[in-house]
Amino acid sequence: MSAADTTTPAKVPPPRQAPPPPADDLPRVKRPSGGAAVPWLLLAPCLLILALVMGYPLARLVTLSFQKFGQSQLWGFQPAGSVGFDNFAKVLGDGEFWAVVVRTIVFAAGAVVFTMVIGMALALLLQRVSGWLKMLINIVLVASWGMPVIVATTVFKWLFDSDYGVFNALLSKLPGVDMVGHNWFASGPEGLAVIMLLVIWGAVPFVVITLSAGLTQVPKELEEAARLDGAGSWGVFRYVTLPVLKPIIVMLTTLSVIWDMGVFPQVFVMRNGHPEPEFQVLNTYSYDRAFVVNDYAQGSAIALITVLLLLGVVAVYMRQMLKIGEVE
Repeated sequence: MSAADTTTPAKVPPPRQAPPPPADDLPRVKRPSGGAAVPWLLLAPCLLILALVMGYPLARLVTLSFQKFGQSQLWGFQPAGSVGFDNFAKVLGDGEFWAVVVRTIVFAAGAVVFTMVIGMALALLLQRVSGWLKMLINIVLVASWGMPVIVATTVFKWLFDSDYGVFNALLSKLPGVDMVGHNWFASGPEGLAVIMLLVIWGAVPFVVITLSAGLTQVPKELEEAARLDGAGSWGVFRYVTLPVLKPIIVMLTTLSVIWDMGVFPQVFVMRNGHPEPEFQVLNTYSYDRAFVVNDYAQGSAIALITVLLLLGVVAVYMRQMLKIGEVE
């Protein structure tokens, strides 16, 4: 072995890198002029359509709520005079109105809670079934979701009919149960429970499909790590799945509250166009005041109060979404 083979080669120092040029010398990327206006230009057609479709009816609703407007004003026999806040004072001072408000809130709260619980349970179960069965269930969900409200209401009227209802016949087959001829709409609570079931049946498919899409975004690594740390199924769901799905759950809950507080065709058709006082919710109560009692001003005032209540729900939703955005 020669000396050249045993000699350790000298280390060559790395070449020095030139310092970065000052920020003023860097080439600046030219931003396209008018970039801030592009989103507004793209949104302009949608905003214009919304203004045309909803702007005038909403402005007319506000105007009517501050006027005296009945059949005489409708046919032009008398002018529509301004009455200030008298319509709102009469509505807010009416005990029947507050009973309707409480009934609507209880109805919407029950429908939203059951919709979200059933929808979450079905979405979780769909993650555990085979592919073909999952596809079949999704097809059934989409078909039921796409069924027109009037058709679904008619089907439920037949299911719960006192004489020919399938539901009464099935319950009567249970030991010690006799529901033959039972009228579910003889009392308000039972009738509203049937209508609530109809609303839940129509809302669950959308919740299931949306939550199923959200569950695909839950990292499997986090679930496996939670199980390795000793968390059970409930622990994984509470500390891993729910935080990931929180924005979707907040959105679905808000939309469900808005939809369920605005229920109209289910109640109206189920009661053959004449809801009894114990079946009245805010939308049907406003309709009756406007088109049955022919007091369009009070009907408009009730509708405007309903809009303000729903805007409060939207405000809560926006606040929750802003909090989620700050955390992220």
